[in-house]
Amino acid sequence: MPRHGVSPRHSHPRSGWEQGLDSFLGPPRLLWMGLGLALVLALALPDSLVLWAPAAAHPLPARGHPARFNAIVTQLRNAFGWWNLTCPLCKGLFTAINFGLKKEPNVARVGSVAIKLCKLLKIAPPTVCQSAVQLFEDDMVEVWTRSVLSPSEACGLLLGSTCGHWDIFSSWNISLPATPKPLPKPPSPPAPGAPISRILFLTDLHWDHDYLEGTDPNCADPLCCRRGSGLPPTSQPGAGYWGEYSKCDLPLRTLESLLSGLGPAGPFDMVYWTGDIPAHDVWQQSRQDQLRALTTITALVRKFLGPVPVYPAVGNHESTPVNGFPPPFIEGNHSSRWLYEAMAKAWEPWLPAEALRTLRIGGFYALSPRPGLRLISLNMNFCSRENFWLLINSTDPAGQLQWLVGELQAAEDRGDKVHIIGHIPPGHCLKSWSWNYYRIVARYENTLAGQFFGHTHVDEFEVFYDEETLSRPLAVAFLAPSATTYISLNPGYRVYQIDGNYPGSSHVVLDHETYILNLTQANVPGATPHWQRLYGALETYGLPNALPAAWHDLVYRMRTDTRLFQTFWFLYHKGHPPSEPCGAPCRLATLCAQLSARADSPALCRHLVPDGNLPDVQSLWPGRLFC
Repeated sequence: MPRHGVSPRHSHPRSGWEQGLDSFLGPPRLLWMGLGLALVLALALPDSLVLWAPAAAHPLPARGHPARFNAIVTQLRNAFGWWNLTCPLCKGLFTAINFGLKKEPNVARVGSVAIKLCKLLKIAPPTVCQSAVQLFEDDMVEVWTRSVLSPSEACGLLLGSTCGHWDIFSSWNISLPATPKPLPKPPSPPAPGAPISRILFLTDLHWDHDYLEGTDPNCADPLCCRRGSGLPPTSQPGAGYWGEYSKCDLPLRTLESLLSGLGPAGPFDMVYWTGDIPAHDVWQQSRQDQLRALTTITALVRKFLGPVPVYPAVGNHESTPVNGFPPPFIEGNHSSRWLYEAMAKAWEPWLPAEALRTLRIGGFYALSPRPGLRLISLNMNFCSRENFWLLINSTDPAGQLQWLVGELQAAEDRGDKVHIIGHIPPGHCLKSWSWNYYRIVARYENTLAGQFFGHTHVDEFEVFYDEETLSRPLAVAFLAPSATTYISLNPGYRVYQIDGNYPGSSHVVLDHETYILNLTQANVPGATPHWQRLYGALETYGLPNALPAAWHDLVYRMRTDTRLFQTFWFLYHKGHPPSEPCGAPCRLATLCAQLSARADSPALCRHLVPDGNLPDVQSLWPGRLFC
């Protein structure tokens, strides 16, 4: 292990813990490379034991790396006694690692170290550690080799800010056109009797090919209710026929039931489908598995929806390894071409040639589903905190945001309105990406008529404000609940009512409805599944309309109206809330999330409490990858 100012080839007296690690894990260079891979696994596995919270607690979705990294790094420090690792020694070590990586990256040996670390730190059960490392190791060594953290960045992460600055995702800005922004013009209510369109919104289907009724829903693995989960204790029931209130995904029959039972919620003019098709068995997925999920579920959607046009977006689970979406400059076997080409082939009946062209390049596209409306499908994996390929370069990956600006400016010039669909909501993105997107939404507030996302599996929204005062609501992003039960939820889907297809339509959301399958009722022996309307937004919340100001006002009404918040909390969980009550800190954190369409921006919540002293929101969003 090198000392500061000494060549890595020279040795120095080594402590007992260093010698112990050497014999167990191998040379320091491999240890640190393996550590990097172990950190990625802890962030990627949906139910890491390092970060485990009971499924019944229904944690709010994670909004950032700090809590997860802090939990992992603290455990690593405790496990290895890193308090003996000085800052100069750390920087010397990483200088040697970077040199060694460039000279001879050994994937198999790095993987071996990562497996040992994964088991030692109880990141996951041993068999999951083994499979996950073998799945991730190739891509992670490639990313590490291309990005190579500077010694200051790596040691800032491991030893704290006194040793360096951990901020590899540096700030950047996109360019907006010189065209002056028009004066804000809120949409006018549609005339009585004006056409209304119904848009079916599907997200987070998470089909589990290996779901098996009767298996253990509380197994040790990150995903249960499946072949390999084993049987439950004799005192506990096994997985239900249609799904289970636990860390389980859905059998194909439940998705077939959903799609075949859409009649009462229709008819539909369009379908927005925002991804996450495969299950959460992310430690053992092959490309073949992912493509099977893509083609099977696409065929199912086409079978039951027939001629209704479907417009998909790419989720973070479509790739393998999960969250791994390299920007287009990554070529060869590491690229995402295998996935985008398959998507283009599967979705060709729904998308025009130009949309298929950009889909093949970067997983995003734009099209005009009807006169006066432009639909933009974003690949939100290019904003994702979990996309490890962005360690190489996180500046506007694939040029997607600059492309978005061009699309919005062209729509403004034509007088068109725009809907944006995507998987990961903007408030959950890397800070610079999220702030740039926020700026774009503010610039084109008159053009943007709707934003629709998924990913969190629960029912929520994100309000956007003017950048000057952060007080005028100017847009809202709707985050629809998942089809999957993961974790401990009812299956569900969303229907949006929008201003319809006629000249001069605003194309804004007028209302929305959520439908669920009550698993308690459905899993009764001999019962037939019945998909039921859970609620309508305007009626339930007493909203005058579905415009941004109404959602802003709802948040502040829920701040003081406990009964109204409890209604929201019940619906947030698709009618199956946790048994634990959501007290004042939990309520404030939940309400703050509805105001936070811009990542890492606590000023957005400053008016929620009279004295401005919000609870530590980050600590209230447990550090596990919920979706």
